Parts: sequence; structure tokens; C-alpha cells
Amino acid sequence: MKKDLAVATSGKRVAIIGGGVAGSTVALYLAKQGLNVALFEKNSSLVSGPPICHLHAGGNLYRELSQQQCLDLLVQSIDFVKFFPATVNKRPTVIAIPNNDNGTPESLLPRLELLQKSYQSLVEADSANEVLGDPADYFHEYYYEQLKTLALLEVPRKPSSIDEWLIPFAKHTDLSKLKYPVYVVQEYGLSLFRVAASVELAALKLANLDIKTGHCIKHVSRVGEGYTLQFENGHEDNFDFVINACGFRTGVIDDQLHLARERLVEFKAAYVTQWQSYKNEKWPEVIFHGKRGTPQGMAQLTPYPGGYFQLHGMTMNITLFDEGLVQSTSKSAQPQLPSNLIAKVDKGWSLEVQTQRACNAIQHLSQFIPCFETAEPAGTPLYGAQQIPGNDPSLRAADVSFEGEHYARLEIVKASSALLAGKKIAKQWFDLKDSTLNQTESTKEEVRAIESLAKQIAVSRGYPEELAIAY
Repeated sequence: MKKDLAVATSGKRVAIIGGGVAGSTVALYLAKQGLNVALFEKNSSLVSGPPICHLHAGGNLYRELSQQQCLDLLVQSIDFVKFFPATVNKRPTVIAIPNNDNGTPESLLPRLELLQKSYQSLVEADSANEVLGDPADYFHEYYYEQLKTLALLEVPRKPSSIDEWLIPFAKHTDLSKLKYPVYVVQEYGLSLFRVAASVELAALKLANLDIKTGHCIKHVSRVGEGYTLQFENGHEDNFDFVINACGFRTGVIDDQLHLARERLVEFKAAYVTQWQSYKNEKWPEVIFHGKRGTPQGMAQLTPYPGGYFQLHGMTMNITLFDEGLVQSTSKSAQPQLPSNLIAKVDKGWSLEVQTQRACNAIQHLSQFIPCFETAEPAGTPLYGAQQIPGNDPSLRAADVSFEGEHYARLEIVKASSALLAGKKIAKQWFDLKDSTLNQTESTKEEVRAIESLAKQIAVSRGYPEELAIAY
């Protein structure tokens, strides 16, 4: 028998430490369930951290993932879009395999077919799940001659079909360097700036959600069945439940509470560039698969308005870093990144280094899109460290773990897993059903308000406002 909501939550206080995408999402979800939630974030605004830019509705960017992880990410992404309808950038993603890669397009097909079938079943079960377009369009395959034909067409200002989205890719990519078919998947982009704005604006309507930015927790200690939080300013406060949402620093609190936990931490960066020559073209996202950590590592081109592109290159001189992947030990649940990478997280990094790495990323992409060599670095890199529970660096579908009845860790790797973590906490601690009213569309006024605040957040962090605008 389900507990009455008022009985389950009466007088109970939940503290969430860390206002990244995980902590912010869970805070909003639990508050909408009626819980009294306090969210503490040491920075001046919410949702800063690793360079998440993709919804991962099926995990197709990572060909090493198990099918189950891909199916999990599909379900989680659909729920995330329904919860945050104004945060996605609705454009397809091109998945291409270069000739110099050992992979084959045929090896991707079974997963794509399985995901399409699963998405179709989810939509048939509930029409509200159709947030990734028509299931029949979840993926398409394109061959060399088809792309050569598309390359002859004029690039539309507002693409309205999969073919039209493919025109700029077909025009500017060196198609002779790819294996066929090339796949186009309804994998959307995700704006963390608009996630931050969505949470902040929604919190204004919830008296039971208290967001405290600029609050750094110095120590957490167990007191009876609850916890005492000690802040850097010397203030203390008591809570019945604590959710550790400290991202790559989750192990710090685990250590304070003498809790063992195996995890990895990885530092990554992506680079903001602008391609002035083609700033009026609307591109899909493009993934060129490659072997991680080699000079031929995966290249990722993520489009934004105004000719801005976010670039990943899974090589050691672009997105990956020496000693950038570290693990916990038997003595500490907190993996230790080298001091130079911690300094990047806490203090930023030199213009010279970020410019050089951005130029490396441009060069990496231009091996497939030759005219992209005219792009230029255009702002602060998106960077940060992320935790991965366990010891498998390829794990992508993870959410929450519990210690006792009053302490939980958010251990998401992909943003779309955060909502599931909130649902599991509500069920485990309060035996509550998922009664949150999802919405598949926001009003025009809500969208404008979210985008306006998101642009302010982006600019305040040194990024072009275009990275916050819906694409």
C-alpha cells in the first residue's frame, strides 16, 4: 500500500549537495513530488560542469555500448525530454565511419533496428513518448550516390526533411573518405544552459524548493538517522536525507562518511568555434567514428545558431588529457586528478592552451570537411570532469546508488539519466509513485523566458549566447 504523500514527507528535509545537471534535475523532480528540498551549489549558478551537448537517445555516439545500455538511454532520454521540453535542439545526427577505421556500417544496423523497434513500442504504449519524431524516421541510411545528388541542391534556411538536413553535410564533406551507408539518426542536441534556466524558473513557483547558490559544503557528518551539513562560513544545518550530487567530487563526501565506493573520474573538454563562411547554414550534428585515444579518435561536430560549432575529438591533444582518467583506491573513494587538471576545473586555463587545442579540433574535423579549416576558436572551452561508477570507462547508463536509508549518490554519466535517479529516490525513500505531470510542449512565453535566462547564463560564463538559443 502506498504511503500518503503528506505522511511520507511531513517534517522531512532533503539536502542535495551539488547543483549540476544531476542535482538540479533531481531537486526539481523531488520538489514537484511535494518534498521539502534544499539544493546547495558552490558556484553562482546551476548546471556547470562537463561539456554535455547531446541527448543520447539511444547511445549511438558510442559503438562500444551494450545494447541494454542503449535501450536504457533511449527510455531515459524520452522521459528527460518530457520533463524538460524546452531544452532539446531538434536536429538529426549523422553517424559516419571513415575508410581508415576498422569498423563497418553493417555492424551498427542491428542496434539501430532494435532501437527503432523499441521506440515504436514506447510510442504505441503512450503517444506522449513521441518526442523524437516519427518512429519510422528514427534512422535512415544514405549511400554515396544519394549524397552526391543532395550535394547539388541549395541549402535551405529552414530544413524540413531528413534530406534537407543532409544537404550541407553532403556538399562540404569529402564523401570519398567514408564507408557506406552513412546513417542519420534522430539523436537530438541538449542545451545545459536551458536546463539551468528551466530549473531556476520552475523553482520560483515551488515554495518547497530552496536553491542556494554560492554555498560550499565543508563537511557532512552522520547524526542519529540524519545528517549535519557544515558550510565554509561556519554555519551548520540538519537534514533527514542527503543526496550527494557532487559530480566528480562525490568521493569527497563518501570519504567524510567513511563509505567505500569504486569509481573512475575523467577530465574532458570540448571547444567552441565559429565558421563564419557558412554561418547561415543549418547543419545536423555529425559524428565520424574512430578509435578513442588515437590520432584517429572520434570527431564530433555539434551545431548552434550563428555558425557556432562545439567540437569534440577523442584524441590526446583535443578532448582527452594525459592522466585524465583516474580511479579510486582502497584508501579513498575519491579519485585524484593531477593538480594541473584540477586547476583547470577551479581556475580556468591559459588562452594559449585552449586556443591550440581548439585549433587541433578544427584540423581534426577538416580532414573530413576540408573547408572547415577556415573556422576559428570562438570562446571558452566547455570542460570539466565526470565520474563513472565502477571500473568500466565505457559505462554510460548509470543513475543512483544508496547507502543505508538516508544517503544516496547521484552517479549519472549522461544527463538524461538524472530523472531516473530522482524517480528511484522517490520510490526507495518515500514509496511514492511518479505523479509528476510531464508536458511535451512548453508555451511560447515559457520558451522565451527559458531562452532569455539561458542566454544570460551563457554570457556570464564567457560563452556566446548562441549556445543557449534553440536550434
